[in-house]
Amino acid sequence: MALQSTELTPNTGSEIFVDKSVLLSGALAGELRALLVQRGVIIARGLNLTDDEQRALARSLGDLRLGTVKKEGDEGLMKVTFDAKINPEYAQFFFGSQLWHMDGTYEEVPPFATLLTPRVLSETGGQTEFVSNYAAYEDLPDDEKALLDTLTVVHTMQAALFPGKRDCSPEEFAMWCAYPNREHPLVWQHKSGRKSLVLSTSGSHIVGMHPLDSHDLLQRLMRHATQEKYLYRHTWQMGDLLIWDNTGTMHRVTPFPEESGRQLHRFTLNGEEVVRGVV
Repeated sequence: MALQSTELTPNTGSEIFVDKSVLLSGALAGELRALLVQRGVIIARGLNLTDDEQRALARSLGDLRLGTVKKEGDEGLMKVTFDAKINPEYAQFFFGSQLWHMDGTYEEVPPFATLLTPRVLSETGGQTEFVSNYAAYEDLPDDEKALLDTLTVVHTMQAALFPGKRDCSPEEFAMWCAYPNREHPLVWQHKSGRKSLVLSTSGSHIVGMHPLDSHDLLQRLMRHATQEKYLYRHTWQMGDLLIWDNTGTMHRVTPFPEESGRQLHRFTLNGEEVVRGVV
């Protein structure tokens, strides 16, 4: 059985149409992965997956990131919410998810993909937006690509979070600064040979470039990459499954009331290749 899908925007996002039992069987895992890398984001409506089903699907697609297992049945599960009683470690950083970012820019091998399902939705806001870092790179002029192919960017926690909380305390800023920095090529040449921008709000500065020029270039690239033509905006419905390729996209959540109780369940797949520069 071939995987049936339709494109949601020209550059990013496809909706799939598949029976739940077939999806969970793993029979379409190869096609699903190929479509994910090609389109960046995959949506399926009305599946109503349980945590166990979502975890099993994740394992059929790659190596499940386990994290810290706090109780039986939570293996690999992250509850995405502002509610500190549900996920105190995550809640203190969640405001940063409203800025454009890639996950794991502090790691040598960033996560490959993430699977999300909703458990509680906000009546207003709370859409999740994605842009294609592949398409954004591919549309650049050749002479600019040649320059960007040579550049390296330093990623830091303070760069990622300070724009979202300008009134942070000195103690909070010191905590962010305590996280290790990571350098990545600005352009990732994937094992497939295809290239994408490694863009994220965590990008602090370009190695060896004057701070003024570095700031202006990174800001200009962010404006370019987040144009409407590269964007897919997902309005959640209960029962949805959303999968995104973290290595080729950026994402963010649109603002919503913290008191809404919005909560998504997330399983993440470990990365499969280092961020390699252009060779």
